[in-house]
Amino acid sequence: MPEQHKKDVPLDETAQRRQRWLGVFAKTPLAALEQHCAELVAEHQFHMLRTPERGLVMVRARAGGTGTQFNAGEMTVTRCSVRSPSGTTGHGYVAGRNQKHAELAAKLDAVLQELTPSQADALIDTLDDALSEAATRRQQKSATTRVDFYTMVRGDDA
Repeated sequence: MPEQHKKDVPLDETAQRRQRWLGVFAKTPLAALEQHCAELVAEHQFHMLRTPERGLVMVRARAGGTGTQFNAGEMTVTRCSVRSPSGTTGHGYVAGRNQKHAELAAKLDAVLQELTPSQADALIDTLDDALSEAATRRQQKSATTRVDFYTMVRGDDA
């Protein structure tokens, strides 16, 4: 019988929610995280399980988006793990070298696990909406520089 990989195992609702917020924390700029979430973690005393540390991960890609996989290169990642006073463990992984961002993401992960799903979703929806608005602004700004290329068909090639 073939071995089942982790990625083949369906996630339960809690794991899916947590996966979403970890992604939002990683993509949200540190200033926005601090603005929306600083008071949420300020009232807690966290125990550092893994202080923020930098490392490299291999980035994989597919030829043509759907073809065979290849190693595209390495990317710097910073990670951190904390434990809240109630014993909840939080993890933070962010692209780049910002240790404060990884630490805040880990603390938020621990705190959000202690909240009700509706409370956690409300915060994540706010951050996710801000990310979507920023992406829309970038797309609108870059759309003004778009160039459409076309090829003329010469009669002697027909």
